[in-house]
Amino acid sequence: MTRYLLTRLGQALVIVILVTLITFVILHLLPGGAARAILGKEATLQQIAAFNHEMGYDRPLWEQYALYLRRLAQGDLGYSFQLNQSVGEAILQRLPKTMLLSLASTLLAVLIAVPLGVVQAVRRNRWPDYTINALALLAYATPIFFLGLLMIILFSQVWPVLPPEAPQGFTLADVLADPAGLVLPILSLTILTVAVYSRYIRSSMVDNLNENYVRTARSKGLSETRVIIGHTLRNGLFPVITLLGMYLPALFSGALVVERLFNYPGMGLLFWQAALKRDYPILLGVTLLISVATVAGALIADVLYAAADPRVRLKAGRS
Repeated sequence: MTRYLLTRLGQALVIVILVTLITFVILHLLPGGAARAILGKEATLQQIAAFNHEMGYDRPLWEQYALYLRRLAQGDLGYSFQLNQSVGEAILQRLPKTMLLSLASTLLAVLIAVPLGVVQAVRRNRWPDYTINALALLAYATPIFFLGLLMIILFSQVWPVLPPEAPQGFTLADVLADPAGLVLPILSLTILTVAVYSRYIRSSMVDNLNENYVRTARSKGLSETRVIIGHTLRNGLFPVITLLGMYLPALFSGALVVERLFNYPGMGLLFWQAALKRDYPILLGVTLLISVATVAGALIADVLYAAADPRVRLKAGRS
């Protein structure tokens, strides 16, 4: 198991470095450049050249990347001239708000998707299965920005029961002071996540219902409820554990659109505004954080899956 963890940690480190390299190269190949975005359209060529020399942007690309990695190893994510603050401070101010949005939507989605997936598996190839599957496909195929706009129209215009804009505030406490404003953003992310999770749970439950241990449990006279909840559901949730870690990039991309749509002051809105202003340090910092979170989520999911499933634990011990 220790060798398995060390191997996975090594793979995770390589992936994070590759992500930073690809993002760094792509951002520096974009037209315009950071100097023009920071100094403005009226800046002269001499001013731009002086800025690039001071910031090291006139050095070879490999040298710039090596310098970036050295600063990164020291915990320095860079400085945003657009925000006039360090990248670390900008991320720390907005990260708790995005975590609130993502964790709340994920928790709510799991609480809804698990019963739906179980019902689909138990009533498979019947009208409950067909109905839930059709609704899940419809939700999954609907663009999240369209879903958010639709809920704004329905619940803020047609039936004005919820505000169309997310809570505005500098701290997490300020955001939590207006819970009504969080309903539509969280609901937008939840609907999409439920559509994904319910299909995975249904597929996993159907596979487990055909296993021999389920037939053995039924032959012993156990009730169907105990067989489903006590045995099948516990094993059927293993793939969902992995999915929770691997779904982080999709969750952030959804949060980016939702935060922009509802003007929610989180990481997604920060990334959106940085892209419009060509704020390269912010773009690099957010991309690095998301890649680290994704790799860490996948690693934790693998460890939990290996610890819960003896077959995976045995395979890890042999490798």
